[in-house]
Amino acid sequence: MKTRAVRMYGKNDLRLEEFELPAIKDDEILVKIYSDSICMSTYKLLIQGKDHKRAPENIATNPIIIGHEFAGEIVEVGKKWQDKYTPGEKFVQQPALNYKGSLNSPGYSYEFCGGSSEYAIMPHEVMELGCLFKYEGDAYFESSLSEPFSCVVGGYNAMYHTNKHNYEHAMGMKKDGNVIILGGAGPMGFGAVEYALAIENKPKLLVVTDIDDARLKRAERLIPLEKARAAGVDLRFVNPSVEKDQLQYLMDMTDGHGFDDVLVYAPVVELAELGDKLLAFDGCLNFFAGPANPEWRANMNLYNCHYLSTHIMGSTGGNIDDQKESVALFASHKINPAVMVSHICGIDAIPEVIPNLPKYSAGKILTYPAVELPLTKIDDFRALSEAGGERAELFGKLADACERHGGLWNGEAEQVLLVNS
Repeated sequence: MKTRAVRMYGKNDLRLEEFELPAIKDDEILVKIYSDSICMSTYKLLIQGKDHKRAPENIATNPIIIGHEFAGEIVEVGKKWQDKYTPGEKFVQQPALNYKGSLNSPGYSYEFCGGSSEYAIMPHEVMELGCLFKYEGDAYFESSLSEPFSCVVGGYNAMYHTNKHNYEHAMGMKKDGNVIILGGAGPMGFGAVEYALAIENKPKLLVVTDIDDARLKRAERLIPLEKARAAGVDLRFVNPSVEKDQLQYLMDMTDGHGFDDVLVYAPVVELAELGDKLLAFDGCLNFFAGPANPEWRANMNLYNCHYLSTHIMGSTGGNIDDQKESVALFASHKINPAVMVSHICGIDAIPEVIPNLPKYSAGKILTYPAVELPLTKIDDFRALSEAGGERAELFGKLADACERHGGLWNGEAEQVLLVNS
């Protein structure tokens, strides 16, 4: 069968093409993709090409389909999996396979499996590892967002503190502690705030920093301080760059104690070094942001690491359990992943969006491979409907649906888009 997909042939070489998918093998599954959210990791893949650790060497002759945060429905099931999967089922997929030591992953490594496509073939290792599982929610985009949100969950789960008496590590965020998310007024930061407000080990103080006041105002609109107070958390969105002494300004918020958990959400040297200085005794710094430069470095205080038991670590991605936890939190409405989304687009816009992704770091971009639509900001739906034009009616319906859901993307809007495009 034919499919349209965005394929990568090398560094900065993306092409929207139509081509023939082969018939599936007995140990494969054919899926139809309805939504895919774009990750900064795909931008890093594009600028590195075959130098990326997950990209194949023969990418120039056997291009890969990009996109790893995708969701949709199962279309056809190979004989090996017919007792576990059924055509018509909605699915969630976890791309971090690590199959027998291989770094191959959907959206990075496979010729016929990626999210920027109308259809894809799931290779046998995805099912063998249990990385394809049923999704019972109403909206495809929530299934897509469960993958990036699993990275947030994984980041928190990887944090740890120590007990000097028995050397056991207490995993996760310190309960009733001080937490700071540096460079956190972006989509992943929003997810991190939502998660901190939903879990049992809530912090006492949660500070989110950014140097862009507009982003901070948007963050406060999407995650109201009243919501945090109701959860017993003192949430603050701040711009420390305007302060004469950023370190002292932030330390004063903790009455000099420091922060028990520090998450660095932007690959900025100054942020990483500031985070290290903010650590309390037995504090943990998680360098969550992934730099594109393999030689990226920052200065860390190893004196404090030795004498004050500070911990410096990094995390990337999430595992199946992290993703299942994300799905459960979405289904129970304890977390609304839509706070992460700022734009939508169709398959035709993807080749232009990916190279320019750093420009849109304030929110996640949702793509719909079955749709043709330019990159469109959710906040612009109403103005576009009032401006007239060929799609004025569609944008009006999308604006109405989003306004009924607090200005956020939602399942109702998604159905409007899929039915009317």
